[in-house]
Amino acid sequence: MSDSEREVAAYLQELGLYWKYESPIFVYDEKGRPRVWTPDFYMPKLGMHIEVWSSAERDHTYREEIYKRNDYNVIFVHAYKHHKDWKRFLVKRIMAIEEQRHDEVMKMLQALQF
Repeated sequence: MSDSEREVAAYLQELGLYWKYESPIFVYDEKGRPRVWTPDFYMPKLGMHIEVWSSAERDHTYREEIYKRNDYNVIFVHAYKHHKDWKRFLVKRIMAIEEQRHDEVMKMLQALQF
C-alpha cells in the first residue's frame, strides 16, 4: 500500500466506513475482453470503489471509461493534485453518487405508481 493509499485508508476508517483493499472486480475492456481489475478500495455498504492516483505520470482516463462501461461507481482521488482538498472531494463524490441512486429509485417507483 502506498503512502497515499494509507492516508485514504485512515480517512475511510475515520469516517467509519468499512473497506476492502484491492478487492477484485470483473470488467470487459474496450475490445470486449474479460479482465479482472483491483481498484484500491471497495466499500461494500456503499457499493463504491476508490482508485487513488498518486502520480501525474499515469492517466486515469482509460480506467475511468472502462469502469463506466461496466457500471462500476469508482471515485478517482488525485492525492498528488488535491493534497489538501481530496477528503472534501471524496465525500462530495460519495454524496453525489448516493443522490443519483436515490433519484433513479424514485423515478422507478413513480413509474410503478407506488
